[in-house]
Amino acid sequence: MSVTDTVAPATRLGPIEVLPDYIGQQLVERLGIELTVCRPDLVVATMPVEGNRQPIGLLHGGANAVLAETVGSIAAWMYAGTDRIIVGQELSCTHHAGVRSGLVTATCTPLHLGTSSATYEIVITDERGRRTCTARLTCAIPPARRRRGK
Repeated sequence: MSVTDTVAPATRLGPIEVLPDYIGQQLVERLGIELTVCRPDLVVATMPVEGNRQPIGLLHGGANAVLAETVGSIAAWMYAGTDRIIVGQELSCTHHAGVRSGLVTATCTPLHLGTSSATYEIVITDERGRRTCTARLTCAIPPARRRRGK
C-alpha cells in the first residue's frame, strides 16, 4: 500500500502519520507543522505563528522556508516513490506580508515533474487568505540506490 492510499485528503494529519519514522522530534514537529492534505499533486500544511516569530514579533522568514521545503519535499517524495531519497536542490522565498498571530497555510502544487528533478510552487497564506509568501522549491530525484550484495 502506498502513502497516497493511506492518506485521506480531508483528514488532519500529524507529520509522523505520513513521514518515515526518523522524522520524529525533528524540525517539522518543533515548528508545529501539521499536514492537512497529502497527495502527489497537492500537499497542504499549517504552521502556528506562535513560537515561530523573529525578535520583532513577525513570523520568521526561516520558518516560512522550512514550511515550504517541508511540503515541497513531501510532494516530491510521493511523486518519485517513497522508497527514494529526495534532496532539496534550490529554494527561493519571496515574503509579501508579515504575520503576527494565528496559523499560516502552505499549499504546494507541481510546476515541473521530471525524471531527475521536480519543481513546486508553494503559496503561504494567513488565516484571512492573504498571500504572505511565495516559494519555489526544486528537488533532485537521484536514481534509486542498489542494495549491496545484489
